[in-house]
Amino acid sequence: MRVAVASGKGGTGKTTVSVNLAASLAAVRPVQVVDCDVEEPNAGLFLRPTIRRETEVSLPVPAVKADRCTGCGACAQACAFNAIVVLGRQAIVFPELCHGCGACVAACTYGALAVERRRLGTIAAGVARGGSLEFLEGRIDTGVSLAVPVIRALKRQSRDAGVADVIYDAPPGTACPVVATLRDSDFVILVTEPTPFGRHDLGLAVQLVEELGLPCGVVINRIGIGDAAIDEFCAAKRIPILMAIPFDRLYAEAIAAGELLVDRFPEWRSRFIDLWRRIEGMTS
Repeated sequence: MRVAVASGKGGTGKTTVSVNLAASLAAVRPVQVVDCDVEEPNAGLFLRPTIRRETEVSLPVPAVKADRCTGCGACAQACAFNAIVVLGRQAIVFPELCHGCGACVAACTYGALAVERRRLGTIAAGVARGGSLEFLEGRIDTGVSLAVPVIRALKRQSRDAGVADVIYDAPPGTACPVVATLRDSDFVILVTEPTPFGRHDLGLAVQLVEELGLPCGVVINRIGIGDAAIDEFCAAKRIPILMAIPFDRLYAEAIAAGELLVDRFPEWRSRFIDLWRRIEGMTS
């Protein structure tokens, strides 16, 4: 089963749920956690994996052969991302806008475009929790704005590993990187908090999940700091509330120290395992 943990905004406790769920499962079965928040990955701060290999992620981008370019503009017309333009009868490429689709190369009948590789970031792979938890993390390079190709490469490595149960720690929000993470998941856990901001952004996240046709459930974090708006919203939408985590200073201190709740407070292990089993029952 592949479960994505997402949230409509940052700071709700999404990674807290991801890493504690993964650590709890690792005590009873092999599991893989994939940190798809490639702009700011932080699951490793809690799981402290031993990294065994690191691979580079790159993208094919066009390079203009000036002696062959006629400035016909076919390449620019083929590009859906405005990554190539023609000025003064010469094609100019903006690599940071290129998505590597190859349409411009196919459109050029003069052979004026070569293909070069542009580095986007890296993927780190390792193990944690005594080897029972497989860990994957994507990270884009400074100045790179294309997160989706790195997430896709990360998920390909995840599938190649052959681990049956996978947890995707998604980026916050509802933009393209989140869509790339959630695709092909069996279930989505939406983490929120009982505040007006949490209610608003949960609504956006639910809309996205519905557009993707994926089943979902909600985990409410920091119960006690807000009102019952989340409960009312979930009841109206018939979305199950899978877990509620109280607002507790001791929990906050553990998380701030980079500790797992299930290590500092062992009673939470069975609760996270029950969460997974409940999802299994909802997707079977």
